[in-house]
This record gives sequence, structure tokens and C-alpha cells, in this order.
Amino acid sequence: MADHIQQESVQIPIGDILLDGFMAMPTTGKGLVIFAHGSGSGRLSPRNQFVAQVLRAKGLVTLLFDLLTEEEDRVYENRFNINLIADRLTQATAWLLNNPENKELRVGYFGASTGAAAALQAAAYMPDPVKAIVSRGGRPDLAMPTLPQVKAPTLLIVGGNDDVVITLNQQAYDALQVEKKLLVIPGATHLFEETGALETVAEAAGEWFVKYLE
Repeated sequence: MADHIQQESVQIPIGDILLDGFMAMPTTGKGLVIFAHGSGSGRLSPRNQFVAQVLRAKGLVTLLFDLLTEEEDRVYENRFNINLIADRLTQATAWLLNNPENKELRVGYFGASTGAAAALQAAAYMPDPVKAIVSRGGRPDLAMPTLPQVKAPTLLIVGGNDDVVITLNQQAYDALQVEKKLLVIPGATHLFEETGALETVAEAAGEWFVKYLE
């Protein structure tokens, strides 16, 4: 259990824009988990905030940030522009690791929905710092061309009642050539709103990240 949490608002410079985020650092933190939100979501996502809280309790540093500005998010197509949001993720990662306080941290990505595709694509482009990936109800199939280049151990979590997404995750699982696991949570739907479902996601993600980031 983390003994103290230091949390702060951050602004991440990406070219000529600033993206808002929340960074929380337990004093014992060794691994850094960056959240890649799904379409139409951002740093205020209650589901990702819940998962981040569980990860911090395990001693992991967390960063939740908006992948798009408010203006960009008004353009619906931007939410599904995997190249754009993967690039934002790689730039945010580089910015974080340029900070001397963070440069020794091992990086993990937690991606939800379309954010999972961005996380996998970003990890394929920068394999050295990224050591673990977790996808929650993700669309990893949207990053299919880059999946064979992913080097980080990857956990795909899908709801048992999310039939179409299960199939897409199975296809992505088959394409991945790293240590991998496909976890299907019985009775859960796409958003894991059922009692205990999100808790199961958070615990599985925490175990995965602790294993590979600490």
C-alpha cells in the first residue's frame, strides 16, 4: 500500500497546444501508468479514475490526461484518429521521461476503447520505455498493422457479454507476438458497470503492472 500520494494538475506541451492532466505520485512509486482514454472521454473519466486509484494504492504513479483539446474533441472524427492520439501519447511519454524525477520509471499504458489501439500503436513506436500494456474493453484491432511490433507484455480485458469486442480482441491477441493474456470477465458488458466488474478490472490491471513495472 502506498504510504502517501502527491497529486498535482499538469499541462503537457504538445507542439503549440497544452493538454490538461492529473499526475499522482506515491512516494514509493516505481512504475508509471499513463491512461489512454476512449473516444469522447478524458482525464475526468470516472472509470479510469477508479482504476488509477487502485493502481496508486499498489504504489504506482498514474497520469490521466486529455488526448484532445476541447476544440479538437468537437470534431467527431478526431476521437477515432488512432494515429493522432497515439502520437499524443508518445509525446506525453517523452515529456514525462525528460523530467529527471521520472526518467528512471518504467512506463505502462492503460488503454480503454479506442485508447487501447493508441496505446498499442504508441508502444510499438517506442518499445524501450514501455514495459506493460493493459486494455479495458479496448479496440486493439484498430492498431492491427502495428501489433506484431509491440514488445511490451499485454493484457486484454473484455466483458463476457461484449460479444463483438471479444471477437476483435481475439483477433488482436492472435496478432500479438509478446507475452500476452486475454481475460474475459463473465457477465460484464462493455463499460463494466455490473457490480464488482470494474473492481476485477482494476485488480487484474494492478497485478499486471506491478509484475512488469516494479
